[in-house]
Amino acid sequence: MCNLYTQTKSVDEVARIFREMQVPLVFPEGAPNLAPRDIAITDPGPIVRAGDDDSYELVVRRWSWPGPGGKPVYNFRSDGREFPSGRCQIVADGFYEFTTHSDPKSKRKHKWLFTKTDEPWFCIAGIWRDTDVGEAFTMLTTEPGPDVAPYHNRQIVVLKREDWARWLDPRSSAKDILRPLPRGSLKVEQVG
Repeated sequence: MCNLYTQTKSVDEVARIFREMQVPLVFPEGAPNLAPRDIAITDPGPIVRAGDDDSYELVVRRWSWPGPGGKPVYNFRSDGREFPSGRCQIVADGFYEFTTHSDPKSKRKHKWLFTKTDEPWFCIAGIWRDTDVGEAFTMLTTEPGPDVAPYHNRQIVVLKREDWARWLDPRSSAKDILRPLPRGSLKVEQVG
């Protein structure tokens, strides 16, 4: 399952897309410096969530919270759940999946980068909570779509841009939004 993703867009690039969608984006903690990088479990990453009024707020929070046994909860099954609170969008421009190496003697795995076919960046459906380690988020998963199925038996939910506002509205049915994208929506390239 996705345990590494990439985010290379500046806060200005992210804000511009929301402006084009005529959705106010605010920075309650100040505009963050979003340095281009790979984001691993427990790293901070940018999320967008509903604000107090009709705006959305972009904040930087920790990816994962400690589960009951101490293991990080970085992916969470969405199947059949509605998520009446805590919905967020995780700003990303790629995510990685790993497969068994073709050389059985190799201790490394093949690394695959998935990006959106027609968009420079996208949002992943997530939820956030206030936890013992502060506010943290996790990615929601679903059954794999045709682009991911050859590489993994689950996938994170990459939101269609037209579903961004719907996902952040807890009155919207999650079942109508949390599903894999159609074939050809994601590009994949081997990067390791």
